[in-house]
Amino acid sequence: MDENDWKYHGEGNKSLVVSHVQHSRVLRLLKYPCEDAENTHQTTEQAFQHILNIVDYSRNVMKPLLGEKYVHSGEVVKLPLDFVRQLSLKIQQERPELRCDKVMDTFSGCGLCLPNLTHLSPCHFGDHRPPLCVEIKGGELIYSCKDDAKQQPDLNELVQYLWPYFHHSNSHQSSRTVLSEFIQVICSALLSTGDASRSTEQRKMKLSDSRVICEASPVHRDLLCNGSPGLPKDCVLAKILQVQMMDSLDIEGLYPLYKRVEQYLEENRLQVDGPYDLSFLEKVKTCPSEDDGSIEYAVAKDCSIMITFTPCGEDEKLQPHLEIQPTKSRFAFSVSILDLDPKPYESIPHQFKLDTKIVNYYLKSTIGAQALPPSSLYSERQDCTLLFHPV
Repeated sequence: MDENDWKYHGEGNKSLVVSHVQHSRVLRLLKYPCEDAENTHQTTEQAFQHILNIVDYSRNVMKPLLGEKYVHSGEVVKLPLDFVRQLSLKIQQERPELRCDKVMDTFSGCGLCLPNLTHLSPCHFGDHRPPLCVEIKGGELIYSCKDDAKQQPDLNELVQYLWPYFHHSNSHQSSRTVLSEFIQVICSALLSTGDASRSTEQRKMKLSDSRVICEASPVHRDLLCNGSPGLPKDCVLAKILQVQMMDSLDIEGLYPLYKRVEQYLEENRLQVDGPYDLSFLEKVKTCPSEDDGSIEYAVAKDCSIMITFTPCGEDEKLQPHLEIQPTKSRFAFSVSILDLDPKPYESIPHQFKLDTKIVNYYLKSTIGAQALPPSSLYSERQDCTLLFHPV
């Protein structure tokens, strides 16, 4: 527990991550708004239970649904307060300015220990190039190592970084070729079933007939043109889709239900805030698709996919589920699903309002304000109804 053995790794809205400089481990620590840090900081017991809920939800709900190899639950750890405070001071200067409206929890000493998913383990390859890590996030497509939404992607910089990974001997490759091979590796990892010996077999998952597919989606058109009924059965995208399809309500159907049982939610009489044990998973699995007054549901709409890969030599032996060869090079890889924390029910009104703005903007920008009936516009009221128009 020496703060000098840890370095700033990254952070999101509610937690900050540091990584160990030698071991393939990270610590995830909670954050609080600066103005609330001194007055409303959680006790050790509260923070421990909060992180334990995250672990239990991941281990007992999302891991059985998404698969053992994609979900890493981690474990709750108690850290010396002096170590946490010194660590907070050490990393403060490395944090992006836009994230400094919140401070790291230095009161409870509780954290979540996880494997460092930007590493490949075991990693005993002769190649000295460090692994590449790509995180795909439910927002904008950008390339930037800076946590700044205004930062413009620099594809030339990206190509220069990727060149050593995709440069083949005795061949001249253009920037377009390098990017194309990079994308092929990502796609191969996303569609890999983890079984190289059966990769050529037709192991497909049909989309549910009860779900409506967006006809405007180019993916849907490609599937029809290629005669493919869906995604490879055990790939990470198929697993996520299966869990997303458990939600038959979406936010516009969930919000009225939330209003109806708001009092029960506040009293946690419906187990929305845990404990996330195996009985909770059984409730999720047996949740009816139609609204019968209950609110048990599980979705994976806000998750991220992390792909880590590195080139490996032709003579290196890898287990089939660790290898892809989409281009001239072989790669060792791993795929993980992140951001699977249970979302607080208090965010439902916010998400409903956000959805309202999105749909309203879509209607205005695609149809034109002059073509919309003023009385039936999807407004920002809490009791409005979604309007969908054919594309």
